[in-house]
Amino acid sequence: METIVLGIGETLVRDDRHWASWANWLGVPAHTLSALVGAAVAQGRDATDALRVLRPDMDVDEAYLARAAAGRGEHLDESDLYPDVRPALAELRAAGVRVVVAGNGTVRAGELLRALDLPADLVVTSDEWGVRKPDPAFFARVVEVAEAEPSATLYVGDHPAEDLFPAAAAGLRTAHLRRGAYGHWWAEHPDVVGAADFRVNALTELVGLVGAQPARPAFEDGSGAVGSGRPGRVSYLRGL
Repeated sequence: METIVLGIGETLVRDDRHWASWANWLGVPAHTLSALVGAAVAQGRDATDALRVLRPDMDVDEAYLARAAAGRGEHLDESDLYPDVRPALAELRAAGVRVVVAGNGTVRAGELLRALDLPADLVVTSDEWGVRKPDPAFFARVVEVAEAEPSATLYVGDHPAEDLFPAAAAGLRTAHLRRGAYGHWWAEHPDVVGAADFRVNALTELVGLVGAQPARPAFEDGSGAVGSGRPGRVSYLRGL
């Protein structure tokens, strides 16, 4: 692999603060919102549907702006990164791999991420590009900034519908990361197993994929068996 591109939420950044801040804004216990997010994930729905369960008439974009205006907008610091992020990205760059961070996020999220000075060649968000995953146009931009052929570019993410399937459709190599609610819940579904060139449990495994031939192995801990009885809602996930 010449270039490795990584998503943001639940790939590099933990979503704990994100959902806790929404729960605080809505005046509900954080556990309540987390449980609703989990239910949405298990049904193959967008996680933000959990907000609309609590406030059916809610416009999420308007609410985001209202939070920012009230001084309760986005925050991101070192504690929000998964602990394997810096060592993994540093190892990849030391191995001569171009490292790109490109995922769904606001302009503000892009500013906050770049302020962390990650060992990456480029950090960009969907709002900065004006197009969000899983739109094919987003992955066309990924191909542009990769500075490598799609077959030599690996996209890493946790979400089947927003990361894995559209990246594969764009001709990119794919690595499904077993992390976060989507990454864990859908990891063993046959569609995910079939679409992923690689499956990893941690970002530190990525350096071992440099020069590797695509395969679809089980997770190293043996938990990647196909057909584990996970609810079959990937067909709905594909439509997100």
